[in-house]
Amino acid sequence: VQTCALPILISGGSSGLGAACVRRLVSHGANVVIADLSDAGQALAESLGSQALFAKTDVTSETDVRQAIAAAEKTFGGLHGAVACAGILHAERVVGRDGAASLAAFQRVINVNLIGTFNIVRLAAELIAKQAPGPDGERGVIVMTSSIAAEEGQIGQAAYSASKGGVAAMTLPLARDLARFGIRAVSIAPGTF
Repeated sequence: VQTCALPILISGGSSGLGAACVRRLVSHGANVVIADLSDAGQALAESLGSQALFAKTDVTSETDVRQAIAAAEKTFGGLHGAVACAGILHAERVVGRDGAASLAAFQRVINVNLIGTFNIVRLAAELIAKQAPGPDGERGVIVMTSSIAAEEGQIGQAAYSASKGGVAAMTLPLARDLARFGIRAVSIAPGTF
């Protein structure tokens, strides 16, 4: 695996898949901005040294995401990638013992998992598009996190599956849209881990 000092923003980087991405990328020489609401991201950044920076970030907030991206630009000189791992779970049957499922809970999952992902993509891509292209014309890459639940959702996963299905559905249009800037856009669909 190559080493690289390119700056990467990782939303949801304080725990789980996001934290694993942070550790892995830093181990290969990348500089990372951990964009997360959890203060565990600060401890993780401190444990990794000068290659990691924590930016308290609500992915549904344009202001927060812009501040995290500005931190990447100020600290590491730009942005060449983003990994959108921020997400929340919610399990609730459509009709349960207490009646209909919560619309507010459904909306919250969509806001964080789908709209938050798009917010990261659009604002990261804006800065990445301004970077000088590499010798192959590429400026950077954006990795989004869908889920196997997008295709194989279980009972109670209507909100989560819908949010991750939305991420999967927007991947190709985003890839086509960003290709002209030399930015690759892809998504992964992990199962249970």
